[in-house]
Amino acid sequence: MTQPITMDIPHQQGREGVRAKLDRGVGKIAGVVPGGVVADHRWDGDTLHFTIEGMGQRVASRVEIFEDKVHAVIDLPPFLALFADKIREKLAKEAPKLLK
Repeated sequence: MTQPITMDIPHQQGREGVRAKLDRGVGKIAGVVPGGVVADHRWDGDTLHFTIEGMGQRVASRVEIFEDKVHAVIDLPPFLALFADKIREKLAKEAPKLLK
């Protein structure tokens, strides 16, 4: 099993504001995987669980909302782990835009 990509993204909108933005933008998150689409998503309290499908792979992911940050965890399968640095870089660039 590969190490997941984890990232904290600061925000100042409160939990409800961030939740609404994630609901509207969950499909955009899939862009971290080339050709990726969000296959499913569900909320469990303040945690959004979703699956990205792309490049013939399934990527289990989750984001947990806190008052001042969002904690993201992307569990890459072994094949996509080869591209972890690129995916991490793209996530670091694009994820904060979803919360603005």
